[in-house]
Amino acid sequence: MTDYPGSYASTGVFVCFEGGEGSGKSTQSRRLRESLEAEGFDVVLTFEPGDTPVGKEMRRIVLSPETGALSDRTEVLLYAADKAEHVDTVVQPALDRGAVVVTDRYVDSTLAYQGAGRTLPVSEVESVARWATRDLRPHLTVVLDLQPEQGLARFEERDRIEGESLEFHVRVREAFLAMAAADPDHYLVLDARAAVDDIAAAVLDRVRPLLGQASRR
Repeated sequence: MTDYPGSYASTGVFVCFEGGEGSGKSTQSRRLRESLEAEGFDVVLTFEPGDTPVGKEMRRIVLSPETGALSDRTEVLLYAADKAEHVDTVVQPALDRGAVVVTDRYVDSTLAYQGAGRTLPVSEVESVARWATRDLRPHLTVVLDLQPEQGLARFEERDRIEGESLEFHVRVREAFLAMAAADPDHYLVLDARAAVDDIAAAVLDRVRPLLGQASRR
């Protein structure tokens, strides 16, 4: 890993959901938004790649099976372009006004998929991703952990990434767990096989102490 010190927003709260395919990130992201909005907080629910006009085009290129083979480095740069636009136009403006930003995937996905999964030098991949995001880091990253074969079984059709080998997805899972183990203050690892309500409750319990710098609507 590189020697980036990392920066955490001083206004708003930044929460990220990470994990392998089919682990329930989108479901839990929505559940967190619903809970916080019910309490009056300003919440922005977003995702990567693709939640900007530029990002939507990047998503089409990197995920469509029709794209075919891509250079691994090209893939890293396309994801980085999506992240740069996402942070500058969605994430940072929302944090600046004190919102809770909940994102489905962020930098760790690049490190896990393009770094560990593609077996590229993780330090080089991280340099690109951190530069693209101005080294903005989530206050909390929730890793929903699931055996790859269980998650992949949930898909009848697969995109370019989902269609990679089981060995690829095992490396991705191991990378997520290693990042979480190295920084427990900023990570929460949960068993994605648990009941949806139980996972949502555990996430909310961990997020609550962070809400002091978030604004209400």
